[in-house]
Amino acid sequence: MKKLICFCFYIISGSAQAQTDSLNEKLQVSGYVDVYYAYDFANPANHTRPAFLYSYNQHNEVNLNLGYIKAAISEKNFRANIAFAAGTYMNANLSAEKGVMKNIFEANVGVKLSDKKEIWADAGIFTSHIGFESAIGKDGWTLTRSILAENSPYYESGVRLAYTTHSQKWYMALLLLNGWQNISRINGNNTPAFGHQLIYKPSNNITLNSCSFIGNALPDSIRAMRYFHNLYGIVQLTPQWGITAGFDIGAQQATHSSAYHFWYAYVCILQWKPSPKHALAVRIENYNDPNNVIIPVGFQKGFNTFGYSINYDKVITSKFLWRIEARDLYATENYFNNNNIPVHNNFAITTSISIVL
Repeated sequence: MKKLICFCFYIISGSAQAQTDSLNEKLQVSGYVDVYYAYDFANPANHTRPAFLYSYNQHNEVNLNLGYIKAAISEKNFRANIAFAAGTYMNANLSAEKGVMKNIFEANVGVKLSDKKEIWADAGIFTSHIGFESAIGKDGWTLTRSILAENSPYYESGVRLAYTTHSQKWYMALLLLNGWQNISRINGNNTPAFGHQLIYKPSNNITLNSCSFIGNALPDSIRAMRYFHNLYGIVQLTPQWGITAGFDIGAQQATHSSAYHFWYAYVCILQWKPSPKHALAVRIENYNDPNNVIIPVGFQKGFNTFGYSINYDKVITSKFLWRIEARDLYATENYFNNNNIPVHNNFAITTSISIVL
């Protein structure tokens, strides 16, 4: 009897060990750390750069823009991701979220709905489907994010139904969302929000994207419907030269009115990689929000700002990247302050070191 018990224990232990080994093979743990130093020549006394910038936004201090630890599981018909994060990006961009939600970078689960086709239903908290720039600095061609990216959603929560064709050339998604960059709904808002994404990759060198958002961004008592569309293209002209261009346009219903306020933005980035370890990028951009729908500056003529930047990247190792960027923003009015004096422009130099763990 004793031998039988020992044998059974051995079989059970072996099975449990096999399941643990299998889980360990499917579970991927990763991390990312992005440390930066920015010097804003306006020398803000509170060490915070202009309020419409949410990434790399602290002046004259070494700080963490974004650091996260992520666990992911991917099986044939199931997937899940969860990532906890900290940094000045999280402080600025998730300030309206509640409690521990302020530190959730990603948390979602997905189920494959077809054995033969790539159709997935995912639910939870995701990176936004809008735009080509994410919060992860290393993935962009420029160190800082464009004004266009800073003032459209970085993250979202809800349900996503997505389909990828067998050729991988088309990706299509429909989304039911909790709102415009919300994990939890804003108080008094029970209006569903919707989104779509359509990506076409005719070749490995070309990506074309169309995505949208439709929803109410305010409490239902003062409901104001927002209609927003983002369009971008990424073209790798040669192994050394690439160009990215993006355009946003939005309309939001004026409170207690049938009239609509419009805004638009564009950005164009040209990248040159003379070698695999070196890259240069130049950017031009404009953000025009005449009615302060997205950027509540409050000036008579609204917010209209042009930007120019130049960026240099040095790949130290496959996981270690150093970057430096000079950026100038020029506004039609005196939005900015330089040592407490209203001025038209804002100039800053930013450098960062990022490590993939």
